[in-house]
Amino acid sequence: MGLSVTLSNALSGMDVNQRSLDIVSRNVANAGTPGYHRQSVELVDGFRGSSASVHVAKIQRAYVQALETQTQRETSLMGALDVRAEYMGRLELLLGKPGDINSMDTQLSNLKSALETLATSPEDFVGRADVVDRAQTMAESLNFLSRSVQGMRQETESQMTVHVANLNQDLATLAKINQELMDTTKVDDTRLGILDERDRLLAEMSELVDIHVQYNDNGTINVATKTGIGLLDGEKFSTFQFENAGSLSPTSLYNVDPVESGVGSLKIVTPANLGIDVVAHDVLTSGRLSALLDLRDNRLVTAQDQLDEIAAGLAQAMSTIDTDGTAVSAAGAEGLEADLSNMLPGNSFTVTYEVGGAQQKVRVVRVDDASKLPMDSTDENGLRTIGLDFSGGIGAVASSLDSALGAAVTVSNPSGSVLRIMDDGASNTSDIHSMLVQTTATGTQNQGLGMSLFVDSSGAFTNSLDGTPQKRGFALRIGVNQDVVADNTLLVKHSTSPATPIGDADRPNYLIDRLGSMTFRAESAAQGQGAFRLNGNVEEIVRQTLNYQGNEISTTKQAHAHQGKLIETLEMRAEDAYGVDIDKEMGKLLQLQNAYSANARVMTIVQELLDRLMQAF
Repeated sequence: MGLSVTLSNALSGMDVNQRSLDIVSRNVANAGTPGYHRQSVELVDGFRGSSASVHVAKIQRAYVQALETQTQRETSLMGALDVRAEYMGRLELLLGKPGDINSMDTQLSNLKSALETLATSPEDFVGRADVVDRAQTMAESLNFLSRSVQGMRQETESQMTVHVANLNQDLATLAKINQELMDTTKVDDTRLGILDERDRLLAEMSELVDIHVQYNDNGTINVATKTGIGLLDGEKFSTFQFENAGSLSPTSLYNVDPVESGVGSLKIVTPANLGIDVVAHDVLTSGRLSALLDLRDNRLVTAQDQLDEIAAGLAQAMSTIDTDGTAVSAAGAEGLEADLSNMLPGNSFTVTYEVGGAQQKVRVVRVDDASKLPMDSTDENGLRTIGLDFSGGIGAVASSLDSALGAAVTVSNPSGSVLRIMDDGASNTSDIHSMLVQTTATGTQNQGLGMSLFVDSSGAFTNSLDGTPQKRGFALRIGVNQDVVADNTLLVKHSTSPATPIGDADRPNYLIDRLGSMTFRAESAAQGQGAFRLNGNVEEIVRQTLNYQGNEISTTKQAHAHQGKLIETLEMRAEDAYGVDIDKEMGKLLQLQNAYSANARVMTIVQELLDRLMQAF
């Protein structure tokens, strides 16, 4: 091997050493940089005649595509759980735990205890004042909780606005990165930095939305949601559009129809200018955006619904007047009748009857809003609910109900506002067992022992379904009747003619009994734990609400903790695969220094030999 070849090999070795030293120093400098992937030199042997040398083929970065894909998936799930855990933790602080001094069950127990004390000493001013105070505390707590829930819903929209802006910026940057990666003239050092930035942006995106990434041979990527909606294809990218609704109330709910929807709309607009409603098409399955949408439209709405059920139960337990039907017989048929003149929108009557040996139960609700009709459904317990318009008079109600119940039962309007329900007489295939009319005491006196203690901001609570259902958002509006606040003797004096004596305990005892005996059933199932519905008396509804939300919070915490451990494991795997080990890099540095010294020594010897040859001539 000649001196020129030896010199060439030494120079090649020094070049490899220099490039390797650059990579080692870069690794050490970026040891703590998030998203940095460890780099290394890929060498290739070169042969020329009887000599051999080594050259730098390319600079490569540590990368495991399967690890990246798994990390993106789990990061998306973690993003969703981070959001859910934060909001559910705040809800837990608001609601408190059963038995806490400020929890709903404790406040209801205090109200009930105050009523029991009043029943013992109805003439005691302090006892009456305590009932009013406890009732006001209960109403104010429901107001506060409702405002807080709506405040959290509004916060979800504020966060969505920020996340959408970040997503659009990431997509635009990734489109530019794709363009840069298509440039084959870029040196390895530059390309590796671009790839690091690409993966950092993908990690950021995956926390916000669930993504599926297709990696191309030249380093470019295509990105779509897990449901298949394209987000990035080469240099073309979709954009997210979110229109914040501003202030949200309990009546601000999502609707597929944009005109009817009361919340902000989230769309994906494709490069072809096609707008896709993210909620209507269930585009997102995980990520922070998905969790925020779920909280705004489902979980926090359920919390509000349950608060409304508690408020409605309180109001109705105090103000509902039960009137049993009167037995009647005519032309061999028997049945029951009742005067429905006091029925207000939302009030109802329930009939239990038997046809062909089969027990049946129907509840008829006054619904004068034509847009809500027809209304006829049967729940899982066999209770049939029919909505009828009373604005046309009881005759029209009787005709409609007669058609709905079938030939074995006859419904008529014998006079005025009286509704009569009769069996089929001699045919003996049907029997009318009971008829219970439930109306609302809109005042505080002369309507029986019931009273309008808890009221809506617009007046008495009748649970009307006309227009926007009165129950929706009632927890935000519930208050104590100001007549009772001004004159607490109304808690006792239920009648003016004859005048109720101040020492009469009938009304307090009646209110206590109604709190325990009157039962309710939520119209809709809670969104989350299967088909769970609140049902029972007010105390049971409060307890079920706290238990339901407690279970939701506990489940979220457990899932969040589990996902956190999984993310930690993936971070450790990524550190092993991509991270910089300073000790190893220092070891490489020592080897490179020795190799550099050896190559330099070879060059020195070659130089000395060349000098001697020149001197010989």
